[in-house]
Amino acid sequence: MTAVLHPAPPQRPAPTAHRAEPSPSWFRTRRTGLALTILLAATAILYLWNLTASGYANTFYAAAAQAGSQDWKAWFFGSLDASNFITVDKPPASLWVMGLSGRIFGFSSASLLVPQALMGVGSVALVYAAVKRVATPAAGLVAGAVLAATPAAALMFKFDNPDALLVLLMTLAGYFVIRAMCTAVGRRAAMWVALAGVALGFAFLTKMLQGLMVLPAFGAAYLIAGQVRLRTRLFHLVIGTASVVISAGWWVLAVWLWPADSRPYIGGSTNNSVMDLVLGYNGLGRLFGNTGGGMSGGSSGMAGGSAGSSFGGSAGLDRLFGSEMGIQISWLIPAALIALVFGLLARGRAPRTDLLRASLILWGGWFLVTGLIFSYMSGTIHPYYTVALAPAVAGMIGVGGYALWLVRARSIGRCGLAAMMLAAGIWSWVLLHRNAEWLPMLKWILLAGTVVGAILVLVGAKGRFRKLAVAGLIIGSLAGITGSASYAIATAATAHGGSIPTAGPTGAVSDSGMGGGGGMGGDQGQGDGEALPNSDDASRNPMASGPGTTSGPGTTSGPGTTSGPGTSSGSESTSELTAMLVNAGTTWSAATNGSQSAATYELASDTAVMAIGGWSSDPAPTLDQFIEYVADGEVHYYIASGQGGSPKDGQGGDSTSNAIQEWVEANFTSTTVGNSTIYDLSGYVG
Repeated sequence: MTAVLHPAPPQRPAPTAHRAEPSPSWFRTRRTGLALTILLAATAILYLWNLTASGYANTFYAAAAQAGSQDWKAWFFGSLDASNFITVDKPPASLWVMGLSGRIFGFSSASLLVPQALMGVGSVALVYAAVKRVATPAAGLVAGAVLAATPAAALMFKFDNPDALLVLLMTLAGYFVIRAMCTAVGRRAAMWVALAGVALGFAFLTKMLQGLMVLPAFGAAYLIAGQVRLRTRLFHLVIGTASVVISAGWWVLAVWLWPADSRPYIGGSTNNSVMDLVLGYNGLGRLFGNTGGGMSGGSSGMAGGSAGSSFGGSAGLDRLFGSEMGIQISWLIPAALIALVFGLLARGRAPRTDLLRASLILWGGWFLVTGLIFSYMSGTIHPYYTVALAPAVAGMIGVGGYALWLVRARSIGRCGLAAMMLAAGIWSWVLLHRNAEWLPMLKWILLAGTVVGAILVLVGAKGRFRKLAVAGLIIGSLAGITGSASYAIATAATAHGGSIPTAGPTGAVSDSGMGGGGGMGGDQGQGDGEALPNSDDASRNPMASGPGTTSGPGTTSGPGTTSGPGTSSGSESTSELTAMLVNAGTTWSAATNGSQSAATYELASDTAVMAIGGWSSDPAPTLDQFIEYVADGEVHYYIASGQGGSPKDGQGGDSTSNAIQEWVEANFTSTTVGNSTIYDLSGYVG
């Protein structure tokens, strides 16, 4: 046979030393990774820069974190003092983080606040990841930037209140729900729903019922858009609910079963019960006032709700936009609401499992439920609570804006995007006009930028002017977010202290609470370490070393900062009192009226101080109990600088603290140290 000759295959060119050209997808991945790195790095710089200028920030929580870094029982219960007399008026999850940080790295302003800042970076990353999964990386970057640039976020992620961990956990739960909606595998979906429940359970252990306000939105989004069968989705929601109950209930059950005589008094309760804290003070009392422990009866003689509601302005739909709350959160709320409405309309004919619509339901439901509760609640509410809305606003803008960009060739897309830009620009103008002396030209520049961006989007959506739409989107978006970002930067650059910190360039140290309170005792507010407006605490604080400052070990002096005893900013009397507490040698170095005063002394002396009446007129200890503590030699000094608790119809903190002070005055001799009247209780024989 004749061999059949086949042509030789073509020779591949010899490899060269040059790398092959990367694919476009590789370029996109690299660009996205770089952009995300820049966003997270910028967020970290914003939240970490000059972080310790605020010293111990809210000394109420700082003292509890210090106690938790010294004693495991105090860490578990969230005790205000290391000798476990009384807890703070919140569950302890945020204190667990700060207390562990203090135990590992040594307790300081940095170990207290760095975890809070990192929670902010984590929240931005989670919002990016959640939006990117249903949209694009660019939409995720926009959403992350919106969260990072929210003034309330820049405030609370540099502060030691529980809100930082609360936001992180709720955002994490939202991400888990979106992961559940993205999978058609039943077991995987169940796992993500269960993880969302765990995150929300720990959000409950951070700030109780506020951590569960997102539940309706999360459940509705998964029930509507989950890819598995309806019966399976319902079963998954049962699993998620069980996860919430278990992850939140284990601590509540442990405290409930723990013998009351071997644990601290539950601060904020009327009867030393954690359930009273759950359902009353941190539950229905927040919504309706006049309910639960330590809330001074709720109304304080004010019409239309409790005294606490006055902190956030009058109840109503406009509360989030008012002078108290508007500057904290409302910069992009009008744009976000437009994105929600127009985005849902744009996805109207999409399949049931459409992830863009489901994500809008999740973020929009989060915002609407929480926003309405904040708007109408009659109990204690403060402007910084609004940080809980920031991830929802960011998600609505990222997802809704992307949904409209997809249909930019249609009028609904063009008009929706233009309306978002104009709403952001106009409302930024209004908010900046409220502080007309600060960068007066900025509001006009931003308004002009959003108008230009809106026009370019409207005229450049199709045809040969398409590139104008891209330019308009960039110009309008940058102008729309700059107002919020400018206030966030100004907030981050300002030291904050006290109980009611506020955002913005003029939001220096709060004038109510002053970070350590200085002896206001129970008459210092309605919870959360929050003082009553216009309370001149610093003037009564023997540990204070300057306007708005508190004394504490090892940090520098300045507005909203702390200064160590014996430093150039302290006084000889402050050093003398601190030395007395350090050398007391008893279970509690001293007792004083109110948690704010006790926290100040604890941070200055690194000793346990008994807070009579707790934060807000808690009925602990009784006079007989206090006499027993003194007779057993467990309390060395009584510091009479406090003003006692708020009256509660003759029961609890005020009557108790007054009775204790009268008994001390009748049985012991006073000495004066600086501004403080001190009684030496040692050697008492009943």
